[in-house]
Amino acid sequence: MIAELIGWDSFFFMVGSSAAGLIGLTFIVLTLLAERPFKGAAEAGAAFLTPTIVHFGVTLLVSAVLLAPWQTIGIPATLLGIIGLMGMVYVGIIPLRIRRQKIYNPEMEDWLFHVVLPLAAYAGLAWSSFMVSSQLPESLFGVGAATLLLLFIAIHNAWDNVAYHVFTVRNEAQREKAP
Repeated sequence: MIAELIGWDSFFFMVGSSAAGLIGLTFIVLTLLAERPFKGAAEAGAAFLTPTIVHFGVTLLVSAVLLAPWQTIGIPATLLGIIGLMGMVYVGIIPLRIRRQKIYNPEMEDWLFHVVLPLAAYAGLAWSSFMVSSQLPESLFGVGAATLLLLFIAIHNAWDNVAYHVFTVRNEAQREKAP
């Protein structure tokens, strides 16, 4: 294993495990919410829930890449660069999905946590992967920061999704049923 990665194994194990566990919890919550479908759910899910799962998944993937027993840093650095660039492209699609859905009018916080911060995290991941050859210790901190940012973004967005369904959609459904 690469000597510089040895000190990071606990960090990436913890972050990756957290992401994996939260993916499972998100699926459980989604299953519970599926009992109360509403019009436009597919478009809203593509705009707000799918990116959350992608960010959790990327956090898990980056952690797995860095926990693998590599002999040189070239392959994991390349993989992280590809992941970062693909993440930036993916984040470019999210605004289109947000504008396409019609059941929720996004606020500034939504744009921040669904577009701006993820773009910064993926750009940081890509940039850190390119800086590996000249500044490996600093690059690992950049990868760690980007990964942790994606985890916190996904936690925030998952909470927002659940809170919206519990407090807004549920209340609207109860008002419609009231005599």
